[in-house]
Amino acid sequence: MKKFFILMILVGMSVGCSKKRLDLVDQSSYAYETYFTNSNAINQATIATYATMVHPGLWAREYYYIFDLLGNEAKRASFLLGPEQELGDYTFGSNNQDLGWLWQSLYRMIFRANLVLDRAAAWNPTATVDRAKVNQYVAEVKFLRAYAYLHLVTLWGDVPLYTDYKTTLNNNYLPRSPKSQVWQQIEKDLQEAQATDELPVAYAASDLGRVTKGAVTALLGKAYLYQQKYGPAQAEFAKLLQAPYTYKLCPVYDSLFSTTNQTNPENIFQIMDQQWTDWGVGSPYYMFGNGAEQVGKQTHTGRAMEYGFNDWKNVYLSNAAVKAFSYTNPHTGQPYVDPRARSTFYGTGPSGGDTVYCQQCATGPKAYPFNTSDPQGDYRWKKYEYYNQVASYGDPKSPINAQVIRLADVMLMLAETQIQQGNTGNEPLALIDSVRSRSGAVLYTTLGDKTSAMKILMHERQLELCGEEFRYFDLLRWGIAKQTINGEKAVDPGVGVTPFQDKHVLFPIPDNEKNYNPNVAAQVKDGWN
Repeated sequence: MKKFFILMILVGMSVGCSKKRLDLVDQSSYAYETYFTNSNAINQATIATYATMVHPGLWAREYYYIFDLLGNEAKRASFLLGPEQELGDYTFGSNNQDLGWLWQSLYRMIFRANLVLDRAAAWNPTATVDRAKVNQYVAEVKFLRAYAYLHLVTLWGDVPLYTDYKTTLNNNYLPRSPKSQVWQQIEKDLQEAQATDELPVAYAASDLGRVTKGAVTALLGKAYLYQQKYGPAQAEFAKLLQAPYTYKLCPVYDSLFSTTNQTNPENIFQIMDQQWTDWGVGSPYYMFGNGAEQVGKQTHTGRAMEYGFNDWKNVYLSNAAVKAFSYTNPHTGQPYVDPRARSTFYGTGPSGGDTVYCQQCATGPKAYPFNTSDPQGDYRWKKYEYYNQVASYGDPKSPINAQVIRLADVMLMLAETQIQQGNTGNEPLALIDSVRSRSGAVLYTTLGDKTSAMKILMHERQLELCGEEFRYFDLLRWGIAKQTINGEKAVDPGVGVTPFQDKHVLFPIPDNEKNYNPNVAAQVKDGWN
């Protein structure tokens, strides 16, 4: 499987230099012009595109810090490092390492996707099975390219739009394209991927984790929703609730974030623990970057140990996140604690958090009381932890797959599209109540008017998806990030400030991009965006 590494070195080199006529070419070597002439080689490059999902800034480590802290679902503990502290405090600038890595890895994903598209277009296989495979791989990388651009345009606004591999290879530094053009490209990629007959609705166990037609449909719906195109978004999300799709809400909420969640019926797209490497050409990325010497050829995340209260305990739940689980019972008007609190965090009994961990350890059944005497706070993460199996972890690698798109998220987005179009009746009510009933939460009997319905919807997304890196994106697209973050932090006894400024609705263009691309640097205003 060394081909993958040799290949990535080769494609990163320029091929534009002239060659002497008498240069001898080793026909057995790997070369851009000759290597991609079979479906296996294009598959390798496709999986190399997936591999960027666990590169620095993305799901192996920094992604959860970036969006849990910025969305004020997590707050830093004293152990947290500088780049992450800046995120939680909103003191970050264009030199923030985590945001720079996020930008770089998203563009690396785009670069590799463009390579696959370029070589797939250049190869014309005669075998039907080869053509079918190549068409599938093309659809997969179009999803991945759209995923990357959706993040870039949402977080940075106008960004360079690379759709041609040779543009990047020949060091053509593109200026930023308007947001409207980036969104058009996202829609185009996803529409074309969705129309690909060879992209399956589901895979065999050996290919679990690859992009499905359902994942493409969900991301297309999200792209429409983020642009406030509520009718088209509704149409896409509605497809996922009917044949040929068979998605179902998982009966047990905790199972979504367990070590056995990869075959969950609610999964639409996940970051797979080791499945990508099991395909045969994975990238040995570790939570701090390329750490193959530490954990072997794996794609683990360090989240469990880094968030774990009995391990590195780098973050708490924010007070605002904890308080959100306590609200007024819509039937009785009395105080009510949502049952999902127990699945989300460890804490005090009145808060609804779980008070016991490790009921079933490797050494046998044993219950440990959660210690609520921590001077910095009483609330620690339970979601994505597995203290039900072990009392502490031992190293920073977790086998729990990260949820990128799941059915409950889609159902709530579908309800949102209906509410935004003035429908606050039985259809959105049933969707919201279906999500609530799975965890045993009391059901709503009415959503009220549009304003009331949106408040319920926003609160429901906060509870159901807490700690899944959705809230910051939600606050941005709803246009309430500044007022919400500042309002929550101002009343937090451990914070007491209003750090969110108007400029924070977009990330600063990273220094590494400005230093690399003079055309982008010339477009940056006030050293920010």
